[in-house]
Amino acid sequence: MSLPPGFLEELRSRVSIAQVVGRAVTWDLRKSNQGKGDFWAPCPFHHEKTASFHVDDRKGYYYCFGCQAKGDALKFIQETQNLGFMEAVETLAREAGMTMPARDPGQRQRDDRRTTLVEVMEKAVRFYRMQLNGAQAAEARAYLDRRGLSPQQRERWEIGFAPDQRQALFQHLTQAGIAAELIIEAGLCATPDGGGAPYDRFRGRIMFPIRDGRERCIAFGGRSMDPNARAKYLNSPETPLFHKGNALFNLAPARNATGKGHSLIVAEGYMDVIALVNAGFEGAVAPLGTAVTEDQLRLMWRLHEEPVIALDGDAAGLRAGLRVADLALPLVTAGQGLRFALLPGGQDPDDLIKAQGAGAMKVVLDRAVPMARLLWDREIQGQVFDSPERRAALDRRLREMLNRITDPNLREHYAEEFRQQRRALFSGDTGGGFRAGRKGGWDKKGWDKKGWDKKGGGSSAPLPGTRGSLLAAGAEGADEDLREALILATLFAHPALIADFDGPLVDLEPRRDDHRRLQAVLLAAAHEDPAPTREVMAERAGEALVALHSLPHVAIAPMLRPEVAPDFVRNCLTEDFQVLLSRRALRRELNELAAEIEDIPDDTLTWRLGQTAAALDRAGRGVSNESTTDLGEDRAELAAQLQSLIDAQVWVKKKRRPGPP
Repeated sequence: MSLPPGFLEELRSRVSIAQVVGRAVTWDLRKSNQGKGDFWAPCPFHHEKTASFHVDDRKGYYYCFGCQAKGDALKFIQETQNLGFMEAVETLAREAGMTMPARDPGQRQRDDRRTTLVEVMEKAVRFYRMQLNGAQAAEARAYLDRRGLSPQQRERWEIGFAPDQRQALFQHLTQAGIAAELIIEAGLCATPDGGGAPYDRFRGRIMFPIRDGRERCIAFGGRSMDPNARAKYLNSPETPLFHKGNALFNLAPARNATGKGHSLIVAEGYMDVIALVNAGFEGAVAPLGTAVTEDQLRLMWRLHEEPVIALDGDAAGLRAGLRVADLALPLVTAGQGLRFALLPGGQDPDDLIKAQGAGAMKVVLDRAVPMARLLWDREIQGQVFDSPERRAALDRRLREMLNRITDPNLREHYAEEFRQQRRALFSGDTGGGFRAGRKGGWDKKGWDKKGWDKKGGGSSAPLPGTRGSLLAAGAEGADEDLREALILATLFAHPALIADFDGPLVDLEPRRDDHRRLQAVLLAAAHEDPAPTREVMAERAGEALVALHSLPHVAIAPMLRPEVAPDFVRNCLTEDFQVLLSRRALRRELNELAAEIEDIPDDTLTWRLGQTAAALDRAGRGVSNESTTDLGEDRAELAAQLQSLIDAQVWVKKKRRPGPP
């Protein structure tokens, strides 16, 4: 809709921006000079405590010196109330007592149609809520009882039930005088492809109304009660009211909560949001059945400058978080980022809150890591950088990430973060030629080649402060030392489990002095009754444990969190011990074979290598304890190499090769 010339200017002149903004902020009267139209307050957009948000009532604009938000009264209403431009104009015009210009007939018809569709949706809300109390919804009520939703909470969330009938809602609405085409256009019913009477889109499902920023019902989400249903959760289709890529469940209440200082928490589904809000985390929202979109990210940042993405504590949850991070990377700016909270033990927020309460959830949220840390950890997870080629590949990936950041200042800060992480990772490398932490680093385009040792060739000793790092011992076995570090840190985090792993702990045989000291502390505590506390264990371990926790893969490990389920930790430790001890036993066998190769008959050597290859395969498949333990990606490659040696009998050729005179 177009507005006549001069309409907006008159509207702005009639309305005091100080009055509009004053309804959402508390003025700092000591700093403000109201007589001159000069007002200051804490910024409503980035929830600060100091008054850096300035309103000039005479000029009609606002500006925040902290987050650089700026605009006029219309922009302020759009941003704080999540309204479109014309909606903001209508809101401000009503306040100013101005009559909106006549709309063109087409626009008026579309607006009236949307209003009618909203009325249809509200009638559906009432129908579904009424059905939840009927006989057909007994199983649904029992499910809600098991999930801990009281009748009061069901009312709060307007939860309903769609009967498992083909036309229950359709008949109810048509009997109330609503045209069939409106019911279909609202996404409540559909027409069969081959023609025939419309049928209800939602049947046999618990129903969750989805409302927009103005509290209007625009869609539904339905949870099936049939375990064999093709879709456990089903959302409304795209309609004139609903575009799932730019909507969020619980949007309006979350916006109000973040305006009062609550964090914005992004969970996966309806039940997670309900559990979070019921536990006091009122700024919780969820996307609607799809991966997070750019529009949803922008909507989140309008609510809060740093939303927390709460990830389910499993591989799928981590992958989902990384997809969000990759999507957000070109969009982040100064004061507009994301944090990521990984829940323990494969749990979601609803599981964790029910099992351990709101306090455990708060601990997880307080430990949320910034997006830069999540991306860095992805690039190094499970890898060993024991060659220039591998380090160069890491540099290339980091440069590619940096180049996707559009804000030059933020790009430099990300580069600095990666530079520090890289220095910590490589500071103990003795791989020949690279001296980390010296005179180079990341510039605005990526890694500065000055970081490489100009002398080349020859090995360089670790810097004095980093001689004890895991990689300083050399590439061979470095991945085993990383796993060993995780085992030790986990046992210190859960002293009650030390006695269960007394035997494997004795067999660990650490190569590093600091690991042997930590092993001794753990073995001494293994027979104490009661088991010492985490605090006591940390005091006994001293700086060695602090250094262990500084390792990137240890710092983010979910097993170290005190609230994680003991069974989950026990299973992880069992698997890690088996993998590590199997690898070391196989390595010892191969070393012994290498030392004895000149003295062993060919047929005996062939037999022993065959036994080693078979043991490697059994260890990789977890035959010894019927587990699913895997030695990692290198198991198949190592087994293949052993088999090729057996087939070729290369040692026979070596022993027959004439030596020097």
